[in-house]
Amino acid sequence: MTATSFAPVFVSSDTAKAVFDWTDAIRALQSAYARPVPPKSAPPRTVAAAGKTWLRTLPAVPVGGRYYGAKIMGMAMDAAAPGVEYVIVLFDRETSRIAAFVDGNLVTGYRTAATSAAALDRLAPRGAARLAVLGSGLEATMHTRAIASVRDLSEVVVFSPTPERRAAFAQAVTRDLGVPARGVASAQEAVDGAGIVLAAARARGEQPILFGDWLEPGATVASIGSTIPEQREIDVSVVARSDIIVCDTLEEVLGETGDMLAAHEAGIAFRDKSFSLTDLMSGAIDERLKDARTRMYKSVGGGLQDIVVAELILDKAIAAGLATPLPIEFETKR
Repeated sequence: MTATSFAPVFVSSDTAKAVFDWTDAIRALQSAYARPVPPKSAPPRTVAAAGKTWLRTLPAVPVGGRYYGAKIMGMAMDAAAPGVEYVIVLFDRETSRIAAFVDGNLVTGYRTAATSAAALDRLAPRGAARLAVLGSGLEATMHTRAIASVRDLSEVVVFSPTPERRAAFAQAVTRDLGVPARGVASAQEAVDGAGIVLAAARARGEQPILFGDWLEPGATVASIGSTIPEQREIDVSVVARSDIIVCDTLEEVLGETGDMLAAHEAGIAFRDKSFSLTDLMSGAIDERLKDARTRMYKSVGGGLQDIVVAELILDKAIAAGLATPLPIEFETKR
């Protein structure tokens, strides 16, 4: 094999969008989490910061995958036009070389929503369900489409503070998914009667937007908006009401998210009912699930999700001839 055979490729967000498939991503994530995940294979995220500049890194070496690597994102908040860019660097196990750079912006939304759907596929009761969506941004949009790929949705009811945005969200759901959808004027109205509740928008002022006594008996909650200690999304009553809590990154969710820290401060015991995605996907908590009425999935995101979904997208992009070869070659240290 010549040196040029090792030239890496670039996968743009446009290409990722063209080749991405929800069902394939959900199945890939379920498979990845069904295996034991050694702690060192997907370590916690790291953040380097100085003043108003920060850099976050999420590394992972998926068990059984061809590629391993890391997602890197950063922002200089005092730049002339600050914004966050993401790149996922994939290394090839077969060559030990850098194989690809993947634009991580859309991949981040895809992997978060696909992981939530992978969890809800095991947590939520079978059959048609009404979905309540709190939020109308990119994450809410992607999650609604991901959830629709694992459950028949009888209706989608959305709340967000801006009437025009929730109306546009509902119109897009009906247009894209063929599911009846409507916007409502309060979060409680959206949640009323819902079998699945998606909390995908932190509240203004970091006040909770979802309360336990709003939930229908047997409802399943996915909470994705509170990922650091300073953020709030769900009230502590939701934690108290949940019979089982599944976390994508167990210790980060329980120890580093504002919602769970608030629940701890309120004296709510939750560790004995909290489990990892691997526990869920491997079947280790199947017996516990039988007796659990209210179930919750809580997410902070993780590098394993990024790499699994990026590998899937890379393979599809190469097969479709849409990956862009880069005219570069890295020097290999032997």
